[in-house]
Amino acid sequence: MKRLLASIHDVSPRFEGEVDRLLDRLAPHVGQRLAMLVVPDHWNAAPITPAFTRRLRAWADAGIEMFVHGWSHLDDSAHRGAAALKAKHMTAGEGEFLGLDHTEALARMRRGKALVEEATGRAAAGFIAPAWLYSDDARRALGDAGFVLAEDHAKVWRPDTGRVVARGPVITWASRSHPRQLSSLAASALLRRLLQPSETVRIAVHPGDVRVPQLLDSIDRTFAAFRRHVPARYADLLAPPAARASSTD
Repeated sequence: MKRLLASIHDVSPRFEGEVDRLLDRLAPHVGQRLAMLVVPDHWNAAPITPAFTRRLRAWADAGIEMFVHGWSHLDDSAHRGAAALKAKHMTAGEGEFLGLDHTEALARMRRGKALVEEATGRAAAGFIAPAWLYSDDARRALGDAGFVLAEDHAKVWRPDTGRVVARGPVITWASRSHPRQLSSLAASALLRRLLQPSETVRIAVHPGDVRVPQLLDSIDRTFAAFRRHVPARYADLLAPPAARASSTD
């Protein structure tokens, strides 16, 4: 069985309307078999409200997986070398965990995990850093925080053992500038072809996507291209390899 893992990033009261639109857009393709990446306090200006907590609980009760997506999604670190290049070119000041040391990364992870788990009444599905960017210390902190899954742009892995449970690039889109829109449209078109043989395909959408009709059309085409991949849960990746193989027989 080939799996399709869908996710909505930046789930926050700040983007509640956009999240609703994305849910409606993805429903014909995956129903509610998807993941949400929850930002506890987006840019330190949009904390989770009681009303939004009730929505998170309802979505989780419906079977949507809830990941912790940083704490603020805001990069407040000073960077040098390769990290500075990543911070400048791979995200617009939102790689929150790219420059954090172990102590600070662990503290933010634990706070986010506690908030999401209290809101939903169940264990967090895992942790995914904003912009998929981690410092080495942040990667080490994942296991200490007790997360069972983590993801970057190239893979999904178990922080407790380091075992990689899925490989391959995430198909995603960039909306913040016209050149980035064009490059993400080209990349998604290419990946729709290249990833057809993959056992696990990941597709991630963001609130900004709803403001660009061309991106929405590309999202629809991408999901349609993987209609032979079955919408699945990230938790399915936690099964031992032999068990996963037997489930495809």
